Amino acid sequence: MTVELPLTIAAVRDAAKRIAPYVRRTPMMNAASLDGMANGELLFKCENLQRVGAFKARGAANAVFALSDADAAAGVATHSSGNHGAALARAAALRGIPCHVVVPEGANPVKRAAISRFGALITDCPPTMAGREEALRAVVERTCAHVVHPYADTDVMAGQGTVALELFEDTHRFDMLIVPLGGGGLISGCATVAKALQPDVTVIGVEPAGAADARDSFHAGAVRPVKNPETIADGLRATVGEVNLKIIRSAVDDIVTVTDEEIVAAMRLIWERLKIIVEPSAAVGLAAVLGSALDLDGRRAAIVLTGGNVDLDHLPWLKS
Repeated sequence: MTVELPLTIAAVRDAAKRIAPYVRRTPMMNAASLDGMANGELLFKCENLQRVGAFKARGAANAVFALSDADAAAGVATHSSGNHGAALARAAALRGIPCHVVVPEGANPVKRAAISRFGALITDCPPTMAGREEALRAVVERTCAHVVHPYADTDVMAGQGTVALELFEDTHRFDMLIVPLGGGGLISGCATVAKALQPDVTVIGVEPAGAADARDSFHAGAVRPVKNPETIADGLRATVGEVNLKIIRSAVDDIVTVTDEEIVAAMRLIWERLKIIVEPSAAVGLAAVLGSALDLDGRRAAIVLTGGNVDLDHLPWLKS
């Protein structure tokens, strides 16, 4: 029995056309030294060089510019600890509509500043999912803004899937696609594209061991939240969405986890060998292939580097 999924490659292709004026086509990079360490060939898709410094620019732009004029009139709203909020604020500014972002207390100050810099109106909330959702409901009741969920939104997922569309256009073929996994928007879009264009490709999601809800949900067949996720990778603390899990269970081959120590080591290597800035969430893919989570065994893998928004005064390898 064929399961009908809420996202198609046709929707991703439509998104690519829609967002082309508003996002960068990001480059791919490699380093022979990292290939040797990983026992395979690594291709890094550099979404840390994307607008707002993260892949989130894609999904936000698609969601905002897919809205009818009537739906867009009152603006857009979301909850976000960082990159999605900044991306939505930027997209809303480009369209000339208001943007409201609910931000949890204790959010990364660099990411919070970016949300404000792009013109969003910030509402603070307790640092829990319940706190986020309650605050967002209040904002929507007050403003009638259209909600653009950070990951459980098909327009957002379609926009994120353009990352994989570019990968296949530029690289044509690889053995494995490795994607960081938080709420599941990026991997939902990328896996949809990957399995449509190359059904035999292995798609792997990677998340921190301290926030392994997606791995547990993947095997259980239902969302299994982690009550208090603890990880340096702040962009991957979200609980996987129900619609995202449906796609993940259909199109993703496995989900693996890495420790914070492995994440920091991989992050530093990317800075040293590729000469680019990435945040902890972006480093989980390399952490997986350099640790015990994955064995490339000479294969070719594409790894998505999701973002590069870090507090340069508090790098994880510096002593406080």
